[in-house]
Amino acid sequence: MTENIELWDASSSHKETFNKDKLKKFLQTLTFSLNAEYIELDTLVEKILVGIPNEPTERSKFVSYVAETVAGSTSAHPDYSILAARVEIRELHRIIGDATFTENLAKLRKISREVTEDATKRRKITRDLSKNLISDEFYQYALKFKDKIDQAIDKSRDYNFTYFGWKTLCKSYLMKRNNEQTHETPQFMFMRVALAIHGPFDDIDSVLETFELMSQKYFIHASPTLCNSGTVNQYLSSCFLVGMEDDSIDGIYKTLHKTALISKASGGVGIHVSNIRANGAYISGSNGTSNGLVPMLRVFNNTARYVDQGGNKRPGAFCIYLEPWHADIIDFLQLRKNHGKEEMRARDLFYALWIPDLFMKRVENNEDWSIFSPDEAPGLTDCYGDEFDKLYERYEKELIPRKKMKAQQIWSEILQSQTETGVPFMLYKDACNKKSNQKNLGVIKSSNLCCEIVEYSSPEEVAVCNLASVALPTYVNLSSDGPPVFDFVKLHHVVKVLVKNLDRTIDVGKYPVPEARNGNIRNRPLAIGVQGLADTFMLCRTPFESVDAATLNKQIFETIYHAAIEASTELAELFGHYESFPGSPASEGQLQFDLWSLNKDNYKFLFDDWDSLKSRITKGKGLRNSLLVGPMPTASTSQILGFTESFEPMTSNIYSRRVLSGEFTIINQYMVDDFCQLGIWNEKLKNRILRDNGSIQTIEGIPEEVKNLYKTVWETSQRKMIDLSSDRAPFIDQSQSLNLYLREPTMGKLTAMHFYTWKKGLKTGMYYLRTQAASRAIQFTLNDENTLLDKVTTKVKDSRPLHPKKFLGQYPKHANDDNHKADKILPIEDTYGIHDSTPLVCNIIEGSTCESCSG
Repeated sequence: MTENIELWDASSSHKETFNKDKLKKFLQTLTFSLNAEYIELDTLVEKILVGIPNEPTERSKFVSYVAETVAGSTSAHPDYSILAARVEIRELHRIIGDATFTENLAKLRKISREVTEDATKRRKITRDLSKNLISDEFYQYALKFKDKIDQAIDKSRDYNFTYFGWKTLCKSYLMKRNNEQTHETPQFMFMRVALAIHGPFDDIDSVLETFELMSQKYFIHASPTLCNSGTVNQYLSSCFLVGMEDDSIDGIYKTLHKTALISKASGGVGIHVSNIRANGAYISGSNGTSNGLVPMLRVFNNTARYVDQGGNKRPGAFCIYLEPWHADIIDFLQLRKNHGKEEMRARDLFYALWIPDLFMKRVENNEDWSIFSPDEAPGLTDCYGDEFDKLYERYEKELIPRKKMKAQQIWSEILQSQTETGVPFMLYKDACNKKSNQKNLGVIKSSNLCCEIVEYSSPEEVAVCNLASVALPTYVNLSSDGPPVFDFVKLHHVVKVLVKNLDRTIDVGKYPVPEARNGNIRNRPLAIGVQGLADTFMLCRTPFESVDAATLNKQIFETIYHAAIEASTELAELFGHYESFPGSPASEGQLQFDLWSLNKDNYKFLFDDWDSLKSRITKGKGLRNSLLVGPMPTASTSQILGFTESFEPMTSNIYSRRVLSGEFTIINQYMVDDFCQLGIWNEKLKNRILRDNGSIQTIEGIPEEVKNLYKTVWETSQRKMIDLSSDRAPFIDQSQSLNLYLREPTMGKLTAMHFYTWKKGLKTGMYYLRTQAASRAIQFTLNDENTLLDKVTTKVKDSRPLHPKKFLGQYPKHANDDNHKADKILPIEDTYGIHDSTPLVCNIIEGSTCESCSG
């Protein structure tokens, strides 16, 4: 074991010596606000010293090693993860020194203009002056408001990230010098985003408000906005929906060119291809036959592999949408499978079905289904509902289909593909069109990469959406002398700020293709999502499957939708309505819940001013934005803030997760806090949970209410998850990325789930199907000890009672007077949807996650 550690700084040649005492003191200074009872510094220091070499060590490598070693103890207590992040963040603060935000920007700009040498010292790198990372215009905004923005930054807030979140920031979000050394703090990043959005409008108050709310984790903008704000390539939009220009070589390759440019600009792409002729279809120009979708999609597959999103920050990602009447449907369903002929596979694309109700009815009744080539049966992509049914049935009578088979035969292929690969995603064409505020524009033909953006697109208009998510756990107020309180007033205010932010990103952001700008400026759609719904339920002591959770879920999303509509109305009164507003459902007084047939007769609303708000829209200046709410996966941004993704339950209470930025141990911090309060958290309990694959349900001595609170997704009824999605859907005018989970999928279970989502009227019936591996790795680090825990009491030591009767809601002023009573949650009844009696208890291994929306 090394007694003295000699460190040298590669950038300054400075040397210093570390020893055991100095190392412990260093770590001790970073343990503020952490649970000191469960952080064993002496043991940690010994573990660090064992791996230090005797020869002098570069300081940056030493700091990384210390952080990684500390992070390795995260399974013992989640506070180790925060401590590990603080080790590296403290080093970053040392490197940046006393430089303010604007001074650091100047350093980044100066560095990018220098001639530097690479690590091998064999060649020189010259930066092109025209490719400066920070835009000149943005830098001038920073100088203009220098004093106010520099004073607003509180560097201490950088110490509130987990190691997982910190490494995610370092990997893709924080700016670097020479593309190597991170040279931007998280608070600097938040200020960069706020200034990029509001600086062009000389709105310093909004800059400071946006920064403050992001800094305190009330919301976060999507990944492209975080990465590109203030840069010369200010691409701020996340999602793009593209349609094939026409069924020709020229049209196909123009579309391919668009998707490549969009991917380069950090966008995820949804592409509808139902208008491309099928394999064997006649080509009049050459008197030959078409090769169909598969060879074409292999070209798109290679483009996705080659053109990363934002320059190697995220893999290129395209999702291909097809309607099930297309004659290439069977080949389409095989494209992602791991077996079969390689020339018939395109495994780097994602696949989704755009399903008309008629197909579902034919499956349900075991009737025949006909498939066509779109050049032989034109117009099927351009209609929905009764019009589609009549046209399709006319073609069945008048034309000779390419093939006729039982609808259940195609259904079986769909389910088999989902079982093997997790796709295709399932979206319902009629629901997406009938319940859209953009249905006056034309027929919507696809969603985006993550199935939550439902917008009209055409060859002239690439649909675009700018995303952000509210971090719901931040709105839960905890106290030592009362139950948790969810602050709906703050949520309402923050969502209004977010609408203003996202509306401005439409104007200040760049677009990779002119068609994208056309669509975004004309329709001005937004997507506000959430993250940490599961954390919120746990903080409020309401199990995911409980009535209280269902009520809170509805109230949260009605609050978000109300705030978004109100803010968009106010923006329209200032700047005018979006161009295509006339003729939309909103222009006729129909909001999203009206399209779901919700009204005062069958639903008790949280807000009592919906009618006056509608009148304000129809008789006033309308809405500024065609769409407003669309909960997205938030895969990366929830990692940054340290919350669960979107509205997903916890997948496990302890697990390892491998993502772009590395492999990390994730542990349910709320569960550990409860166990610490109960006095039962120790190595033995941790190992037992690991042995049970992250579950606590079979461990004796843990109170039942605690077991119910910390059920994993594998122990949560999928019926309840679908019901929660259905309950919030009337307040979501886009759609929602709903994953479904089956421990052991069967055709019967999958069919029951899909038909339940369809009959519930959801637009997105399923994003990914998540399943568990049939076998598990041998856990040979665990003690083979079967002794159960001793019985424990439910007495708690601090501010989070284990048995609150109710959590309380602090409601906005618009809510009904009755709702201000502090002793209850609103008793909202479930007045819509079909309650299937089929039991759906579906219990995701941590695998691939979509990092494209990351709202």
